[in-house]
Amino acid sequence: MPVPQPILSVRNLTIDFRSHRGDVRAVQDVSFDLHRGETVAIVGESGSGKSVTSLALMGLIPMPPGRVTSGTAQFHSEALGEVDLLQLRDEQLQKVRGNDISMIFQEPMTSLNPVYTCGSQVVEALRLHTTLSRKEAEARTVELFRMAQLPRPEKILNAYPHEISGGQKQRVMIAMAMACNPAILIADEPTTALDVTVQARMLQLIDELRRQHNTAVLFITHDLGVVAEIADRILVMYRGRVVEQGSVLDIFTNPQHPYTKGLLACRPKLSVGRQWLPVVADFMTEDAAGNLVEKLTRSTPESSVLAVTANADNISLETTKTFPVEQNEAVLAGDTNGEVLNPELAAAASAPAADTLLRVENLNVHFPIRKGFFNRKPEFVRAVDGVSFDIFRGETVGLVGESGCGKTTLGRALLRLVEPTAGRILFEDTDLAALPAGELRRRRKEFQMVFQDPYAALNPMMTVGEAILEPMRVHNVGGTKQEQKARVLELLRTVGLKEEHYLRYPHEFSGGQRQRICIARALALQPKCIVCDESVSALDVSVQAQVLNLLNQLKRDFGITYLFITHDLSVARFMSDRLLVMSQGRIVESGPAAAVYANPQHDYTKQLLAAIPKDEPSDIRAAVSRRAVEV
Repeated sequence: MPVPQPILSVRNLTIDFRSHRGDVRAVQDVSFDLHRGETVAIVGESGSGKSVTSLALMGLIPMPPGRVTSGTAQFHSEALGEVDLLQLRDEQLQKVRGNDISMIFQEPMTSLNPVYTCGSQVVEALRLHTTLSRKEAEARTVELFRMAQLPRPEKILNAYPHEISGGQKQRVMIAMAMACNPAILIADEPTTALDVTVQARMLQLIDELRRQHNTAVLFITHDLGVVAEIADRILVMYRGRVVEQGSVLDIFTNPQHPYTKGLLACRPKLSVGRQWLPVVADFMTEDAAGNLVEKLTRSTPESSVLAVTANADNISLETTKTFPVEQNEAVLAGDTNGEVLNPELAAAASAPAADTLLRVENLNVHFPIRKGFFNRKPEFVRAVDGVSFDIFRGETVGLVGESGCGKTTLGRALLRLVEPTAGRILFEDTDLAALPAGELRRRRKEFQMVFQDPYAALNPMMTVGEAILEPMRVHNVGGTKQEQKARVLELLRTVGLKEEHYLRYPHEFSGGQRQRICIARALALQPKCIVCDESVSALDVSVQAQVLNLLNQLKRDFGITYLFITHDLSVARFMSDRLLVMSQGRIVESGPAAAVYANPQHDYTKQLLAAIPKDEPSDIRAAVSRRAVEV
């Protein structure tokens, strides 16, 4: 049969960015085809060039400092015919964007206009590219919001972006991108801010759009597991280059490049209990000529030795044996003497003593709803409704639940960034809810937070070094100015950044790098307790593994206690000693993490576990067969 003509053909795309330190090559000689009805996933770490490639296709790279040095992107537009997207003028691109090609951006907070309602921004796109009247466009918007599983879609139509959660903002962006049934949908990390149940629904919606309208999908993600069941082909990018590409089944069952093997191995899995995750650097290194080569032996900085098993059907990572650190080389060389690690017994042995650090008693956070001037009866949204729990010193408590369930509001209320309506927050027997502002500020150096949105959490006018240094100066800790700066440089190295980043500004970093900066700032004061609000949701899997390993190492070394808020159940399983499951402002299930995952009691918990992406080879084969039947 003749090979169908691709709807998009990219050849030798090269993109440079100019800076005062010289030109930086972000993308180099990238080539790929995209056919109608096909889903191609571009996978790689933060800064690998995935998003820059997609922005170039939409004509959204700021020039200067960016420029497309070479390459073509041939696309068949309904309005303009056969065109090179890289050569279009602004007025031509406006006809293509949103109509022929739509994009779901990585960060919804910076993509939605804060002074317009969510509904008006979707209505604007519909009115611009269709003949719908305003009333018809508003009805279509409500329908799109309902398809995106937004709660109370009629109310969100008139809500502003700051009035809804991060996951709900992302769903508004997805609804906007799907509004005009585009020929190509570029999805740049579309499920990063979503919980597993909504993520599963969004992936299904994107796949339905592809199937019903023969839409081509370019799916950009840092998590290979997300695209296991929906992608036809995968491109793996590293440092601006495509290092491997192939069918989704080939990539998962027979990866050739060491970077791909590393990405597959460092993802947390529910079925594996271990205390240390591998990273990409464990699988590859650079030779003298600067070429990537695979490491023949892999070591881990912890006592648990991680072995990677690859065969035709599976790639798995499992903890095999426990040895002192100095014996790792002997183990890797084949010495098998030692005790077999039982993850559950190890977790029980390392369980913290019952020394309560934080006790929450009947905490309520209610937000009033305005119903008009003549409505005297107050109504409230019960974001947190009678929540009680304890956190023991030196343990990690995971808090999971769907977007909008009240997780973030609860975390903010603990630090009184949101004022509680009622209840007590006992931190070392001091009720934070009753403290005056001055005393509360002094106690906050012991109780820090890593926020969900790294873009909004950093001041764009301050360098990275100043942002990390600021809390040390406010609380007068860290010694002299020279000692404080040395501490900042050490923190940058700790979270995987370089000392030279000290003088750079937040806009010079990718989303994942900004989140690492936020984590370094939270660690600056060496707090006793850290609330991590989706602190690794914006990170690629390898950097996520580094950060999770770092948080666990700090927990062991300094006895730091964590409330770990996340929508990723695999991450929660890896990090948590105990688990709290939250739904509609209430804790519906709690208990030891292993027990909750092995034997969930509440229907809501079972629903969350069932929605986790399936990336086993048998699941991928079934998905490939199903998609072949559809064609």
